[in-house]
Amino acid sequence: MAKAKKKKSRLPVIVFLSLVALGAVFMFLVFGPNAGRDRFIYIKNGSTYDQLLQHIKDSGYVRDAATFNLVAKQWQLPDNIHPGKYQVKRGMSIFSLVKKLRYGRQTPVRIVINKLRTKADFIDLLANNLNIDGEQLADMLQQPQYMAEFGLDTNTVMCAVIPDTYEFYWNTTCDKVFRKIQKNYTRFWTGHRMEQAKKHGLTPTQAAIVASIIEEETNRSEDKPKIASVYLNRIDKGMKLQADPTVKFAIGDFTIRRVTGVMLRTESPYNTYYVAGLPPGPICTPSPATVDAVLQAPKTDYIYFCAKADLSGASVFAATGEEHIKNARAYQQALNARGIH
Repeated sequence: MAKAKKKKSRLPVIVFLSLVALGAVFMFLVFGPNAGRDRFIYIKNGSTYDQLLQHIKDSGYVRDAATFNLVAKQWQLPDNIHPGKYQVKRGMSIFSLVKKLRYGRQTPVRIVINKLRTKADFIDLLANNLNIDGEQLADMLQQPQYMAEFGLDTNTVMCAVIPDTYEFYWNTTCDKVFRKIQKNYTRFWTGHRMEQAKKHGLTPTQAAIVASIIEEETNRSEDKPKIASVYLNRIDKGMKLQADPTVKFAIGDFTIRRVTGVMLRTESPYNTYYVAGLPPGPICTPSPATVDAVLQAPKTDYIYFCAKADLSGASVFAATGEEHIKNARAYQQALNARGIH
């Protein structure tokens, strides 16, 4: 009788210890490390909780999807799905992951915009990094009324794209993406810069178009203001700009190293050998420094420039046609000697 009574008294202790052990295991599953490695979860617009749960199971974001499902339902995640990009860090607990998804704590996407030559390049960059439809963005940028809202048109739209580092949420709409980029453009064009452009007889978009040509002409910052003075002098005199980079843009081949006579006759509003004045839009997205080089262009008598015959990348400037012919001939001879076509 004594032994039976002793065994019976031990039973509640065993049950209690078992419950404690199960509770500890559960707490570990919920609050302990569960994610195996650093990665991202992408939740598209319109996604359901079932789709998210299946994605988590299939891709192995956590080691225990069943516990994730239990915690997610307790935190009402099925009714609070927020599209976006979410970082899952190695060792993250299920509790932390569910809270992040439940409250939509996204990781911003950083996009670095450097020199882009075409609208298509811009669209591809955004579509490849954000959850936006490239065709929808292209259509938006082709709407005259939408562009007019920002003082732009379908040709000058790329003037608003200033090289910089931008942050967006992955599921940001096309409209919000462009508005954020355009807001940076507005900040750049301070009253001082507007006044500088006005002194040269330029609007901000015209200054950006001139800068885009210079951006393609040279990487040498010391030459940029003088090249700007050449183009501004040509504009003042009603001369054609005759800028080789505009020919490459018109043809659509940016690998051309030597612009030839046949190319110069390309019929395009962007070919400044073919048409007078500025092209209808920029031929690339110039850096802020290059735009400033245009705004700070010195007063010169230069009407011509070409690359130096030493092929150093530097430019040589001339005020007369005779002087320019001499410089250009020396450069052409240098190219011939190197076999550059």
